[in-house]
Amino acid sequence: MKRKITYRPSKAQSVFGGVVGVIFVLIGLFVAIPQAGLFGLFWTGVAVIITGMNFYHAFGKGYIGPDIEITDDAQSPMESPEDRLKKLQSLYDQRLITPQEYEEKRREILREL
Repeated sequence: MKRKITYRPSKAQSVFGGVVGVIFVLIGLFVAIPQAGLFGLFWTGVAVIITGMNFYHAFGKGYIGPDIEITDDAQSPMESPEDRLKKLQSLYDQRLITPQEYEEKRREILREL
């Protein structure tokens, strides 16, 4: 079963990221640029972008978040243990699974009861 959800970081998480980003921007302005030159400019530019993104995630009205597709390998909640046992028996009768596999899966389904 596949589900599609939209994830949005919490406001506290985004604000924390923004505050840390501001610290990195200040480090870039007062330490990295004077000492490292071009690398300092790169550092500060990246820090500004990350800080802006975090504050936009925290306070931006239009931000929804990325879509994440989740594949759930678990059995469908609509399927009863009886149905699962019948399917298992059918697989065994058709010799698609071994007796050991049959017993192992049968015990697993019965433990869920």
